Amino acid sequence: MADSNLKSKTIRGLFFKLFEQGGSAIITLLVQIVMARILAPREFGMLAIMLVFVNVGNVLVQSGLNTAIVQSKDVGEKDFSTVFWMSLAVSVVLYVVVFLSAPAVASFYRMPRVVWPLRALVLVLIVNAYNSIQEAIVARDLQFNKTFRATITAGVVSGALGISAALAGFGIWALVVQQIAQQVVKCIALAKQIPWRPRLEFDGKRAVVLFRFSWKLLVSGIMDQLYQSLSDLIIGRVFTSTDLGYVSQGKKYPQALGVMLDGAIQPVMLSAVSRVQEDVSNVKRLARRGLKTSTYLIVPSMTLFAILAPQLVRLLLGAKWLPSVPFLQMYCFVYALLPIHTTNLQVLNGMGRSDLFLRLEVIKKCLGLAIISFAAFVMRDIYAIVFGSVIVGIASTFINASPNKRVIGYSYMEQVRDIVPAFAMSAASAVVVWFVASAMPNDVLGILVGIVVMFAVYVLLSWVFRVEEFGYVVRNLKAVRDRRAAAGK
Repeated sequence: MADSNLKSKTIRGLFFKLFEQGGSAIITLLVQIVMARILAPREFGMLAIMLVFVNVGNVLVQSGLNTAIVQSKDVGEKDFSTVFWMSLAVSVVLYVVVFLSAPAVASFYRMPRVVWPLRALVLVLIVNAYNSIQEAIVARDLQFNKTFRATITAGVVSGALGISAALAGFGIWALVVQQIAQQVVKCIALAKQIPWRPRLEFDGKRAVVLFRFSWKLLVSGIMDQLYQSLSDLIIGRVFTSTDLGYVSQGKKYPQALGVMLDGAIQPVMLSAVSRVQEDVSNVKRLARRGLKTSTYLIVPSMTLFAILAPQLVRLLLGAKWLPSVPFLQMYCFVYALLPIHTTNLQVLNGMGRSDLFLRLEVIKKCLGLAIISFAAFVMRDIYAIVFGSVIVGIASTFINASPNKRVIGYSYMEQVRDIVPAFAMSAASAVVVWFVASAMPNDVLGILVGIVVMFAVYVLLSWVFRVEEFGYVVRNLKAVRDRRAAAGK
Protein backbone atom coordinates (compact mmCIF):
# COMPACT_ATOMS: atom_id res chain seq x y z
CA MET A 1 0.00 0.00 0.00
CA ALA A 2 2.83 2.36 0.91
CA ASP A 3 4.67 1.54 -2.37
CA SER A 4 1.48 2.19 -4.33
CA ASN A 5 0.97 5.53 -2.61
CA LEU A 6 4.58 6.55 -3.24
CA LYS A 7 4.28 5.59 -6.90
CA SER A 8 1.08 7.60 -7.26
CA LYS A 9 2.58 10.67 -5.60
CA THR A 10 5.78 10.31 -7.62
CA ILE A 11 3.96 10.11 -10.96
CA ARG A 12 1.70 13.01 -10.02
CA GLY A 13 4.73 15.02 -8.92
CA LEU A 14 6.55 14.11 -12.12
CA PHE A 15 3.82 15.44 -14.35
CA PHE A 16 3.39 18.66 -12.38
CA LYS A 17 7.17 19.15 -12.40
CA LEU A 18 7.19 18.52 -16.15
CA PHE A 19 4.39 21.06 -16.63
CA GLU A 20 6.27 23.53 -14.43
CA GLN A 21 9.57 23.07 -16.27
CA GLY A 22 7.87 23.00 -19.65
CA GLY A 23 5.71 26.03 -19.04
CA SER A 24 8.59 27.97 -17.54
CA ALA A 25 10.95 27.02 -20.38
CA ILE A 26 8.44 27.98 -23.07
CA ILE A 27 7.69 31.35 -21.45
CA THR A 28 11.38 32.05 -20.79
CA LEU A 29 12.35 31.13 -24.35
CA LEU A 30 9.61 33.31 -25.83
CA VAL A 31 10.74 36.22 -23.66
CA GLN A 32 14.40 35.67 -24.56
CA ILE A 33 13.58 35.44 -28.26
CA VAL A 34 11.73 38.76 -28.19
CA MET A 35 14.46 40.44 -26.14
CA ALA A 36 17.20 39.01 -28.38
CA ARG A 37 15.55 40.69 -31.35
CA ILE A 38 15.47 44.02 -29.50
CA LEU A 39 18.84 43.97 -27.70
CA ALA A 40 22.39 43.49 -29.00
CA PRO A 41 24.63 40.41 -28.47
CA ARG A 42 27.03 42.45 -26.30
CA GLU A 43 24.23 43.11 -23.77
CA PHE A 44 23.61 39.37 -23.40
CA GLY A 45 27.36 38.97 -22.97
CA MET A 46 27.29 41.44 -20.09
CA LEU A 47 24.38 39.55 -18.52
CA ALA A 48 26.33 36.29 -18.78
CA ILE A 49 29.18 37.77 -16.71
CA MET A 50 26.79 39.14 -14.08
CA LEU A 51 24.95 35.83 -13.80
CA VAL A 52 28.21 34.12 -12.86
CA PHE A 53 28.17 36.03 -9.57
CA VAL A 54 24.47 35.40 -9.02
CA ASN A 55 24.70 31.66 -9.72
CA VAL A 56 27.76 31.11 -7.53
CA GLY A 57 26.11 33.24 -4.84
CA ASN A 58 22.99 31.09 -4.96
CA VAL A 59 25.08 27.99 -4.26
CA LEU A 60 26.65 29.68 -1.24
CA VAL A 61 23.28 30.94 0.02
CA GLN A 62 21.69 27.51 -0.15
CA SER A 63 24.89 25.78 1.04
CA GLY A 64 23.37 22.40 0.15
CA LEU A 65 21.02 22.85 3.11
CA ASN A 66 17.88 22.74 0.97
CA THR A 67 18.93 19.29 -0.27
CA ALA A 68 19.65 18.28 3.32
CA ILE A 69 16.08 19.25 4.23
CA VAL A 70 14.68 17.13 1.39
CA GLN A 71 16.91 14.15 2.14
CA SER A 72 16.56 14.12 5.93
CA LYS A 73 13.96 11.74 7.33
CA ASP A 74 13.04 13.97 10.27
CA VAL A 75 12.85 17.76 9.97
CA GLY A 76 10.50 20.28 11.57
CA GLU A 77 9.59 23.95 11.69
CA LYS A 78 12.65 24.81 13.76
CA ASP A 79 14.90 23.25 11.13
CA PHE A 80 13.30 25.35 8.40
CA SER A 81 13.83 28.58 10.37
CA THR A 82 17.38 27.58 11.32
CA VAL A 83 18.34 27.01 7.69
CA PHE A 84 16.61 30.22 6.61
CA TRP A 85 18.57 32.42 9.04
CA MET A 86 21.82 30.77 8.00
CA SER A 87 21.03 31.35 4.32
CA LEU A 88 19.91 34.93 4.90
CA ALA A 89 23.10 35.82 6.76
CA VAL A 90 25.22 34.42 3.94
CA SER A 91 23.17 36.27 1.30
CA VAL A 92 23.62 39.64 3.04
CA VAL A 93 27.38 39.17 3.37
CA LEU A 94 27.66 38.16 -0.29
CA TYR A 95 25.62 41.15 -1.40
CA VAL A 96 27.94 43.55 0.43
CA VAL A 97 31.01 41.85 -1.07
CA VAL A 98 29.68 42.03 -4.65
CA PHE A 99 28.43 45.61 -4.17
CA LEU A 100 31.91 46.75 -3.16
CA SER A 101 33.74 44.72 -5.81
CA ALA A 102 31.46 45.62 -8.76
CA PRO A 103 33.77 48.42 -10.08
CA ALA A 104 36.75 46.04 -10.08
CA VAL A 105 34.71 43.41 -11.97
CA ALA A 106 33.63 45.99 -14.55
CA SER A 107 37.23 47.15 -15.03
CA PHE A 108 38.64 43.61 -15.35
CA TYR A 109 36.14 42.70 -18.10
CA ARG A 110 36.29 46.12 -19.76
CA MET A 111 32.52 46.55 -19.22
CA PRO A 112 32.10 49.87 -17.35
CA ARG A 113 28.32 49.76 -17.81
CA VAL A 114 27.82 46.69 -15.59
CA VAL A 115 28.63 48.28 -12.20
CA TRP A 116 25.13 49.28 -11.10
CA PRO A 117 23.27 46.53 -13.01
CA LEU A 118 25.46 43.97 -11.17
CA ARG A 119 24.77 45.62 -7.82
CA ALA A 120 21.04 45.50 -8.51
CA LEU A 121 20.95 41.95 -9.89
CA VAL A 122 22.70 40.40 -6.88
CA LEU A 123 19.73 41.46 -4.70
CA VAL A 124 18.08 38.22 -5.86
CA LEU A 125 20.39 36.34 -3.47
CA ILE A 126 18.43 37.73 -0.52
CA VAL A 127 15.14 36.69 -2.13
CA ASN A 128 16.51 33.20 -2.84
CA ALA A 129 17.40 32.65 0.82
CA TYR A 130 13.65 32.52 1.46
CA ASN A 131 12.75 30.77 -1.79
CA SER A 132 15.17 27.88 -1.16
CA ILE A 133 13.19 26.87 1.95
CA GLN A 134 9.93 27.09 0.02
CA GLU A 135 11.30 24.83 -2.71
CA ALA A 136 12.59 22.31 -0.16
CA ILE A 137 9.21 22.08 1.58
CA VAL A 138 7.48 21.51 -1.75
CA ALA A 139 9.99 18.81 -2.77
CA ARG A 140 9.69 16.96 0.56
CA ASP A 141 5.92 16.64 0.14
CA LEU A 142 6.02 16.11 -3.66
CA GLN A 143 3.62 19.06 -4.03
CA PHE A 144 5.04 20.30 -7.32
CA ASN A 145 1.68 21.69 -8.39
CA LYS A 146 2.49 24.67 -6.15
CA THR A 147 5.80 25.45 -7.83
CA PHE A 148 4.07 24.96 -11.19
CA ARG A 149 1.63 27.79 -10.47
CA ALA A 150 4.31 30.03 -8.98
CA THR A 151 6.81 29.49 -11.81
CA ILE A 152 4.30 30.16 -14.57
CA THR A 153 3.05 33.31 -12.86
CA ALA A 154 6.61 34.56 -12.37
CA GLY A 155 7.52 33.83 -15.98
CA VAL A 156 4.58 35.79 -17.39
CA VAL A 157 4.94 38.81 -15.11
CA SER A 158 8.74 39.08 -15.37
CA GLY A 159 8.62 38.54 -19.12
CA ALA A 160 6.14 41.36 -19.59
CA LEU A 161 8.26 43.70 -17.47
CA GLY A 162 11.49 42.76 -19.23
CA ILE A 163 10.11 43.17 -22.75
CA SER A 164 8.50 46.49 -21.81
CA ALA A 165 11.81 47.75 -20.45
CA ALA A 166 13.66 46.59 -23.59
CA LEU A 167 11.16 48.36 -25.86
CA ALA A 168 11.54 51.49 -23.75
CA GLY A 169 15.28 51.48 -24.49
CA PHE A 170 16.61 50.38 -21.09
CA GLY A 171 19.23 48.09 -22.68
CA ILE A 172 21.05 45.91 -20.14
CA TRP A 173 18.68 47.11 -17.41
CA ALA A 174 15.80 45.35 -19.19
CA LEU A 175 17.56 42.01 -18.65
CA VAL A 176 18.21 42.89 -15.00
CA VAL A 177 14.56 43.83 -14.42
CA GLN A 178 13.39 40.56 -15.95
CA GLN A 179 15.75 38.46 -13.81
CA ILE A 180 14.88 40.17 -10.51
CA ALA A 181 11.14 40.20 -11.18
CA GLN A 182 11.12 36.49 -11.95
CA GLN A 183 12.55 35.53 -8.54
CA VAL A 184 10.53 38.04 -6.53
CA VAL A 185 7.19 37.10 -8.12
CA LYS A 186 7.89 33.38 -7.74
CA CYS A 187 8.69 33.85 -4.06
CA ILE A 188 5.47 35.81 -3.47
CA ALA A 189 3.38 33.28 -5.39
CA LEU A 190 4.78 30.39 -3.34
CA ALA A 191 4.24 32.32 -0.10
CA LYS A 192 0.53 32.51 -0.99
CA GLN A 193 0.36 28.70 -1.17
CA ILE A 194 2.78 27.56 1.54
CA PRO A 195 1.87 28.48 5.12
CA TRP A 196 5.48 28.38 6.36
CA ARG A 197 6.97 31.63 7.62
CA PRO A 198 10.38 32.03 9.32
CA ARG A 199 10.34 32.21 13.10
CA LEU A 200 12.78 33.95 15.43
CA GLU A 201 14.41 30.68 16.48
CA PHE A 202 17.69 28.96 15.74
CA ASP A 203 18.81 25.45 16.73
CA GLY A 204 22.59 25.26 16.74
CA LYS A 205 22.71 21.49 17.16
CA ARG A 206 20.41 20.88 14.19
CA ALA A 207 22.39 23.38 12.14
CA VAL A 208 25.51 21.30 12.75
CA VAL A 209 23.72 18.05 11.84
CA LEU A 210 22.31 19.47 8.59
CA PHE A 211 25.59 21.13 7.67
CA ARG A 212 27.53 17.88 8.15
CA PHE A 213 25.53 16.49 5.24
CA SER A 214 25.36 19.67 3.19
CA TRP A 215 28.93 21.00 3.34
CA LYS A 216 30.09 18.46 0.77
CA LEU A 217 27.21 19.50 -1.49
CA LEU A 218 28.22 23.12 -0.92
CA VAL A 219 31.78 22.49 -2.06
CA SER A 220 30.52 20.37 -4.96
CA GLY A 221 28.02 23.05 -5.93
CA ILE A 222 30.61 25.82 -5.87
CA MET A 223 32.99 23.79 -8.01
CA ASP A 224 30.21 22.87 -10.44
CA GLN A 225 28.91 26.42 -10.75
CA LEU A 226 32.38 27.90 -11.15
CA TYR A 227 33.16 25.28 -13.75
CA GLN A 228 29.86 25.94 -15.58
CA SER A 229 30.74 29.64 -15.56
CA LEU A 230 34.43 29.13 -16.37
CA SER A 231 34.03 29.36 -20.13
CA ASP A 232 31.96 32.55 -19.75
CA LEU A 233 34.60 34.11 -17.50
CA ILE A 234 37.43 33.16 -19.88
CA ILE A 235 35.60 34.19 -23.06
CA GLY A 236 34.55 37.49 -21.48
CA ARG A 237 38.18 38.27 -20.69
CA VAL A 238 40.08 36.80 -23.65
CA PHE A 239 37.54 37.60 -26.35
CA THR A 240 34.74 40.22 -26.56
CA SER A 241 31.34 40.66 -24.92
CA THR A 242 29.80 40.09 -28.37
CA ASP A 243 31.56 36.71 -28.68
CA LEU A 244 30.35 35.84 -25.20
CA GLY A 245 26.83 36.85 -26.25
CA TYR A 246 26.93 34.34 -29.11
CA VAL A 247 28.20 31.54 -26.86
CA SER A 248 25.71 32.31 -24.07
CA GLN A 249 22.80 32.30 -26.51
CA GLY A 250 24.05 29.06 -28.06
CA LYS A 251 24.12 27.48 -24.62
CA LYS A 252 20.91 29.00 -23.27
CA TYR A 253 18.38 27.22 -25.46
CA PRO A 254 19.70 23.63 -25.23
CA GLN A 255 20.17 24.19 -21.51
CA ALA A 256 16.56 25.37 -21.12
CA LEU A 257 15.25 22.36 -23.03
CA GLY A 258 17.41 19.94 -21.04
CA VAL A 259 16.41 21.45 -17.70
CA MET A 260 12.76 21.44 -18.74
CA LEU A 261 12.72 17.68 -19.38
CA ASP A 262 15.41 16.28 -17.10
CA GLY A 263 14.71 18.83 -14.38
CA ALA A 264 11.14 17.60 -14.17
CA ILE A 265 12.21 14.04 -13.45
CA GLN A 266 15.26 14.38 -11.21
CA PRO A 267 13.86 16.42 -8.25
CA VAL A 268 10.96 13.99 -8.05
CA MET A 269 13.36 11.06 -8.15
CA LEU A 270 15.51 12.57 -5.36
CA SER A 271 12.48 12.83 -3.10
CA ALA A 272 11.35 9.29 -3.97
CA VAL A 273 14.85 7.79 -3.46
CA SER A 274 15.23 9.51 -0.08
CA ARG A 275 12.01 7.79 1.06
CA VAL A 276 13.15 4.27 0.13
CA GLN A 277 16.93 4.66 0.59
CA GLU A 278 17.13 1.55 2.81
CA ASP A 279 15.73 -0.65 0.02
CA VAL A 280 18.61 -0.79 -2.48
CA SER A 281 16.70 -2.81 -5.08
CA ASN A 282 13.90 -0.25 -5.05
CA VAL A 283 16.40 2.60 -5.42
CA LYS A 284 17.94 0.88 -8.44
CA ARG A 285 14.50 0.44 -9.97
CA LEU A 286 13.76 4.15 -9.51
CA ALA A 287 17.17 5.12 -10.93
CA ARG A 288 16.69 2.99 -14.03
CA ARG A 289 13.22 4.40 -14.58
CA GLY A 290 14.46 7.96 -14.17
CA LEU A 291 17.42 7.47 -16.51
CA LYS A 292 15.52 5.64 -19.24
CA THR A 293 12.51 7.98 -19.23
CA SER A 294 14.60 11.16 -19.12
CA THR A 295 16.88 9.93 -21.92
CA TYR A 296 13.94 8.80 -24.03
CA LEU A 297 12.55 12.35 -23.97
CA ILE A 298 15.71 14.46 -24.01
CA VAL A 299 17.87 12.81 -26.69
CA PRO A 300 15.42 13.14 -29.62
CA SER A 301 14.59 16.69 -28.54
CA MET A 302 18.26 17.72 -28.55
CA THR A 303 18.87 15.91 -31.83
CA LEU A 304 15.99 17.72 -33.51
CA PHE A 305 17.13 21.05 -32.07
CA ALA A 306 20.66 20.57 -33.44
CA ILE A 307 19.44 19.57 -36.92
CA LEU A 308 17.06 22.55 -37.21
CA ALA A 309 19.37 25.06 -35.48
CA PRO A 310 20.17 27.23 -38.55
CA GLN A 311 16.50 27.59 -39.50
CA LEU A 312 15.39 28.22 -35.92
CA VAL A 313 18.03 30.87 -35.20
CA ARG A 314 17.46 32.67 -38.50
CA LEU A 315 13.68 32.68 -38.05
CA LEU A 316 13.36 33.38 -34.31
CA LEU A 317 16.41 35.44 -33.36
CA GLY A 318 17.35 37.00 -36.68
CA ALA A 319 20.39 36.78 -38.95
CA LYS A 320 22.57 38.74 -36.47
CA TRP A 321 22.58 35.64 -34.22
CA LEU A 322 23.66 33.07 -36.86
CA PRO A 323 27.25 32.93 -35.47
CA SER A 324 25.74 31.23 -32.39
CA VAL A 325 24.57 28.16 -34.39
CA PRO A 326 27.76 26.03 -34.06
CA PHE A 327 27.80 26.67 -30.30
CA LEU A 328 24.13 25.73 -30.03
CA GLN A 329 24.71 22.45 -31.85
CA MET A 330 27.64 21.48 -29.63
CA TYR A 331 25.66 22.28 -26.48
CA CYS A 332 22.79 20.15 -27.77
CA PHE A 333 25.10 17.14 -27.54
CA VAL A 334 26.35 18.19 -24.09
CA TYR A 335 22.79 18.41 -22.72
CA ALA A 336 21.71 15.19 -24.42
CA LEU A 337 24.00 13.50 -21.88
CA LEU A 338 22.33 15.29 -18.96
CA PRO A 339 20.18 12.33 -17.75
CA ILE A 340 23.13 10.02 -17.09
CA HIS A 341 24.81 12.75 -15.04
CA THR A 342 21.84 13.84 -12.95
CA THR A 343 20.39 10.36 -12.37
CA ASN A 344 23.59 9.07 -10.85
CA LEU A 345 24.19 12.19 -8.77
CA GLN A 346 20.61 12.29 -7.46
CA VAL A 347 20.92 8.67 -6.37
CA LEU A 348 24.02 9.55 -4.34
CA ASN A 349 22.24 12.53 -2.76
CA GLY A 350 19.12 10.49 -2.01
CA MET A 351 21.22 7.76 -0.41
CA GLY A 352 23.01 10.32 1.74
CA ARG A 353 26.39 9.76 0.01
CA SER A 354 27.42 13.39 -0.35
CA ASP A 355 31.02 12.26 0.25
CA LEU A 356 31.06 10.40 -3.07
CA PHE A 357 29.27 13.31 -4.73
CA LEU A 358 32.08 15.65 -3.69
CA ARG A 359 34.80 13.25 -4.82
CA LEU A 360 33.26 13.01 -8.29
CA GLU A 361 33.00 16.78 -8.59
CA VAL A 362 36.69 17.23 -7.79
CA ILE A 363 37.71 14.72 -10.46
CA LYS A 364 35.42 16.19 -13.14
CA LYS A 365 36.34 19.79 -12.46
CA CYS A 366 40.08 19.09 -12.57
CA LEU A 367 39.60 17.40 -15.94
CA GLY A 368 37.39 20.19 -17.25
CA LEU A 369 39.72 22.93 -16.04
CA ALA A 370 42.67 21.33 -17.83
CA ILE A 371 40.82 20.92 -21.14
CA ILE A 372 39.19 24.36 -21.21
CA SER A 373 42.37 26.16 -20.11
CA PHE A 374 44.33 24.46 -22.90
CA ALA A 375 41.68 25.48 -25.46
CA ALA A 376 41.57 29.07 -24.25
CA PHE A 377 45.18 29.94 -23.47
CA VAL A 378 47.12 27.62 -25.78
CA MET A 379 44.82 27.24 -28.78
CA ARG A 380 43.07 30.60 -28.15
CA ASP A 381 40.07 29.34 -30.08
CA ILE A 382 36.52 30.07 -28.95
CA TYR A 383 35.15 27.00 -30.77
CA ALA A 384 37.73 24.77 -29.07
CA ILE A 385 36.57 26.06 -25.67
CA VAL A 386 32.99 24.95 -26.31
CA PHE A 387 34.10 21.66 -27.89
CA GLY A 388 36.08 21.07 -24.71
CA SER A 389 32.73 20.97 -22.88
CA VAL A 390 31.66 18.16 -25.21
CA ILE A 391 34.76 16.10 -24.35
CA VAL A 392 34.29 16.70 -20.63
CA GLY A 393 30.60 15.75 -20.91
CA ILE A 394 31.44 12.39 -22.45
CA ALA A 395 34.15 11.61 -19.88
CA SER A 396 31.85 12.65 -17.03
CA THR A 397 29.23 10.04 -17.92
CA PHE A 398 31.67 7.35 -16.80
CA ILE A 399 32.90 9.31 -13.78
CA ASN A 400 29.37 9.97 -12.47
CA ALA A 401 28.17 6.41 -13.06
CA SER A 402 31.13 4.54 -11.57
CA PRO A 403 30.18 4.67 -7.83
CA ASN A 404 26.63 3.41 -8.34
CA LYS A 405 27.80 -0.06 -9.29
CA ARG A 406 28.88 -0.35 -5.67
CA VAL A 407 26.15 1.77 -4.04
CA ILE A 408 23.04 0.29 -5.73
CA GLY A 409 24.41 -2.33 -8.14
CA TYR A 410 23.74 -0.24 -11.28
CA SER A 411 26.87 -0.46 -13.44
CA TYR A 412 27.99 1.85 -16.23
CA MET A 413 27.47 -0.82 -18.89
CA GLU A 414 23.92 -1.44 -17.65
CA GLN A 415 23.25 2.28 -17.92
CA VAL A 416 24.69 2.41 -21.44
CA ARG A 417 22.45 -0.48 -22.50
CA ASP A 418 19.46 1.35 -21.03
CA ILE A 419 20.07 4.54 -23.03
CA VAL A 420 21.29 3.08 -26.34
CA PRO A 421 17.77 2.71 -27.83
CA ALA A 422 17.05 6.44 -27.45
CA PHE A 423 20.34 7.44 -29.09
CA ALA A 424 19.98 4.91 -31.93
CA MET A 425 16.39 5.88 -32.75
CA SER A 426 17.24 9.59 -32.54
CA ALA A 427 20.16 9.17 -34.96
CA ALA A 428 17.98 7.27 -37.44
CA SER A 429 15.22 9.85 -37.16
CA ALA A 430 17.71 12.71 -37.60
CA VAL A 431 18.88 11.39 -40.96
CA VAL A 432 15.31 11.45 -42.27
CA VAL A 433 14.67 14.91 -40.81
CA TRP A 434 17.82 16.38 -42.34
CA PHE A 435 16.95 15.22 -45.86
CA VAL A 436 13.32 16.33 -45.61
CA ALA A 437 13.89 19.69 -43.87
CA SER A 438 16.72 20.72 -46.20
CA ALA A 439 14.44 20.17 -49.20
CA MET A 440 11.83 22.64 -47.93
CA PRO A 441 11.63 26.04 -49.71
CA ASN A 442 11.67 28.17 -46.53
CA ASP A 443 12.59 28.05 -42.84
CA VAL A 444 9.05 27.94 -41.48
CA LEU A 445 8.08 24.94 -43.58
CA GLY A 446 11.39 23.24 -42.87
CA ILE A 447 10.91 23.58 -39.10
CA LEU A 448 7.28 22.42 -39.10
CA VAL A 449 7.93 19.46 -41.37
CA GLY A 450 11.09 18.56 -39.45
CA ILE A 451 9.21 18.44 -36.13
CA VAL A 452 6.41 16.31 -37.55
CA VAL A 453 8.81 13.89 -39.27
CA MET A 454 11.00 13.55 -36.17
CA PHE A 455 8.01 12.78 -33.96
CA ALA A 456 6.49 10.33 -36.43
CA VAL A 457 9.69 8.40 -37.14
CA TYR A 458 10.73 8.28 -33.48
CA VAL A 459 7.33 7.05 -32.30
CA LEU A 460 7.14 4.53 -35.17
CA LEU A 461 10.55 3.10 -34.30
CA SER A 462 9.56 2.97 -30.62
CA TRP A 463 6.42 1.02 -31.51
CA VAL A 464 8.10 -1.33 -33.99
CA PHE A 465 10.91 -2.25 -31.59
CA ARG A 466 8.59 -2.32 -28.55
CA VAL A 467 10.73 0.14 -26.60
CA GLU A 468 9.86 -0.08 -22.91
CA GLU A 469 9.97 3.68 -22.26
CA PHE A 470 7.42 4.32 -25.00
CA GLY A 471 4.94 2.00 -23.31
CA TYR A 472 5.68 3.53 -19.91
CA VAL A 473 5.05 7.10 -21.09
CA VAL A 474 1.84 6.11 -22.91
CA ARG A 475 0.49 4.19 -19.89
CA ASN A 476 1.10 7.06 -17.51
CA LEU A 477 -0.39 9.63 -19.86
CA LYS A 478 -3.51 7.47 -20.07
CA ALA A 479 -3.56 7.10 -16.28
CA VAL A 480 -3.41 10.88 -15.80
CA ARG A 481 -6.17 11.33 -18.37
CA ASP A 482 -8.37 8.74 -16.66
CA ARG A 483 -7.87 10.29 -13.23
CA ARG A 484 -8.81 13.71 -14.53
CA ALA A 485 -11.86 12.28 -16.27
CA ALA A 486 -12.92 10.52 -13.05
CA ALA A 487 -12.39 13.68 -11.03
CA GLY A 488 -14.53 15.66 -13.46
CA LYS A 489 -17.53 13.39 -13.04
